[in-house]
Amino acid sequence: MHYLDMTITDIHQALLEGKVTPQELFNEAIKRAKEDNNNVFEYITEKEGQELIEQLSNKDKNHLLWGIPFVIKDNFSTKDIPTTASSNLLNGYKPVFSSEVYERLINVGAIPVGKTTLDEFAMGGMGMTGHKGRTYNPYDPSHKLIVGGSSCGSAAAVAANIAPIGIGSDTGDSVRKPASYAGLVGFKPSWGRISRYGLFPFASSLDHVAYFTRCIEDSAIVLDTLAGRDDKDFTSSFKPVESYKNNLKPCISGVKIAVIKEIYDTIYDKNIKRIFEENLVKLQDAGAIIDYVSMDIRLCKAIYPTYFIIANAEATSNNANIDGIKFGSRLEGKTYQEMMIKTRSKGFSELIKRRFLLGSYVLLRENQKDMFIKAQKCRHLIVDAINEILKDHDAIYLPASPSTALPFENKGSISEERAISEDYLAFGNLAGLPSLTLPLGKIDGMPFGGNITCKAFEEEKVFDIALAIEEITGLKNLSAVK
Repeated sequence: MHYLDMTITDIHQALLEGKVTPQELFNEAIKRAKEDNNNVFEYITEKEGQELIEQLSNKDKNHLLWGIPFVIKDNFSTKDIPTTASSNLLNGYKPVFSSEVYERLINVGAIPVGKTTLDEFAMGGMGMTGHKGRTYNPYDPSHKLIVGGSSCGSAAAVAANIAPIGIGSDTGDSVRKPASYAGLVGFKPSWGRISRYGLFPFASSLDHVAYFTRCIEDSAIVLDTLAGRDDKDFTSSFKPVESYKNNLKPCISGVKIAVIKEIYDTIYDKNIKRIFEENLVKLQDAGAIIDYVSMDIRLCKAIYPTYFIIANAEATSNNANIDGIKFGSRLEGKTYQEMMIKTRSKGFSELIKRRFLLGSYVLLRENQKDMFIKAQKCRHLIVDAINEILKDHDAIYLPASPSTALPFENKGSISEERAISEDYLAFGNLAGLPSLTLPLGKIDGMPFGGNITCKAFEEEKVFDIALAIEEITGLKNLSAVK
């Protein structure tokens, strides 16, 4: 086993003992990135990472992320480094500033390996709409199965042990669903817990910085670095940051866990339900209290349509500046209006154009009352229902997905009931709650996960429950590397 295959804590100890150097870790990460055949990277930061290694100071050596390689989704601005959001419209674009997340990581000595692929502008759930094509699941050498999106590249990179940290963004389930398909820990903290400064906006009221690791302790370590107020992002929280790693404790005794029946009943894979229920029994044996609770089925069915209308409306507004004038590629026209029409018509993929068309439609004055405003009211009802469950319970716990990784060609329509378990994770974004996916098992060699959601800013409780589950399953530091 190479040191890069270990957890952050183990790599850190090896660095302190001189068994490996940041340079050696970085060299191996770059080698693996170049040899990757899963279409993971938009850009490999070999030159930039090397420059940062040469500037590393031994006085920062005690920080747990010092010398640790990481990858970052290509919708985070990185100064003077190509940042495309996997779109042809931004080919060659180099930002003049870096995102707060990137700055916090490199300031503690973490080393970037590359910018990872995504569904174009983070819109999509299968990792197949980026301008470089499909991103593949490292667990499937046949390249027939998705790793999920939109944070597909970061998920695949961590699952393939290219780096132990993969930064992504989560607007509906864009980190937590791929985490299930790739056997990873995928964590979306509360809205406002991590600064979004420098993250390309998709839907501002739903967007969260999120990330992948291969175990719960590593996830807590990353949040210790990323969490906290940033005056450059006025939506970031002033709440004090816990010492998440130091406060970790796998305490499950007396913890009240809710399983929402109307969502759970739509899980269609019997093996997933069997393994999940076996896990519930073990949690009960450890002292947890499991309650099957009800939620209005109409609200369960409304989660995805509500998310979809709000997300596309906000995306239409947020991306109006991508017009070929200020930055990105441009097609010439006789007038600036003609130039913008040509640029956006040719530059955006069909999926993006359909989403912008829908967003524009629901924002039309004559449609707002029946569509956009109704979606906002429905969001309020969904959030109230989730918070009502959490009023009497410490967490909501469900399988993160109703199946293991799907084939790329699985494009058929699904029933209204089945859609509930496919897309329910969006309630965590609608409510801005901390939500974490972790591995629960494998079926025919393909992993799947469970998802824990707690009250806003109860990240510490999420970690504690997740750590208890991880100790029960023993599924720590999983990898697609044979």
